[in-house]
Amino acid sequence: MLKIGRIPYANLYPIYSRLEKASGGKYEFIDGVPSDVNRLLREGLIDISPSSSVEYLRRPEKYILIEGHSVSSEGPVGSILLFSRVSLGALDGRTVLYTRQSETSVALLRIVLSKFYGQRCTLESSERPLKEALGEHAAYLLIGDDALREARGRTGLFIYDLGEIWHGETGLPFVFALWMANKSRGAAVGSFRAALDEAKDEALGNLPEIARTCPLRRWLSEERLVEYWRRLSYGFDEHHRRGLELFGRYIEEMGT
Repeated sequence: MLKIGRIPYANLYPIYSRLEKASGGKYEFIDGVPSDVNRLLREGLIDISPSSSVEYLRRPEKYILIEGHSVSSEGPVGSILLFSRVSLGALDGRTVLYTRQSETSVALLRIVLSKFYGQRCTLESSERPLKEALGEHAAYLLIGDDALREARGRTGLFIYDLGEIWHGETGLPFVFALWMANKSRGAAVGSFRAALDEAKDEALGNLPEIARTCPLRRWLSEERLVEYWRRLSYGFDEHHRRGLELFGRYIEEMGT
């Protein structure tokens, strides 16, 4: 039985809802935030997962990409957000916090601060609540459902969407996650890709229906969920590949 990493964020809920439905018990799903799923895949404790693009860029020899699939944005992503008490151009010399859940978004944050805005900041991992953290520090990067939740009706803060900044600076999509397999399970990639292709096609054709069953509708309306999902890109074509390659070059240049 294939062990599949499952990131329990809203962004992948449509895909998982259809993949689980069609799996027929062939897959065991292992939950974890992106940083945890990255480690499990790296250590061979799971076989296939949508994992951070930075994990692939740092260790391409360990993985096989499931072609045609990603979690990307070409413009605002809505769930990779920097909450700040001051404008982004005024963060020089300050400490910026980031959630421990992320790896790709932290690398992107370093690029945005240093390369795009010329800000020299100290970055620190944190698990503190936003309000408490910003009582002591200037800014805090949140991702996933935490970012979506904190952005609702939030006033008195600058909120920067890192996907939007990346696209504005580069004109390319930003690839947050890639579906990939541990090379030891390469023989399973073909059949899994077929299942994932089917799950994606069915999910994108039924987003309003899927929103009605999503647990997040308790605090995010069905309409808002569908809007969020339609803003994302779940494919991976040559345009996405160029964005990923540029991200890789920036990581290498900055040693991040």
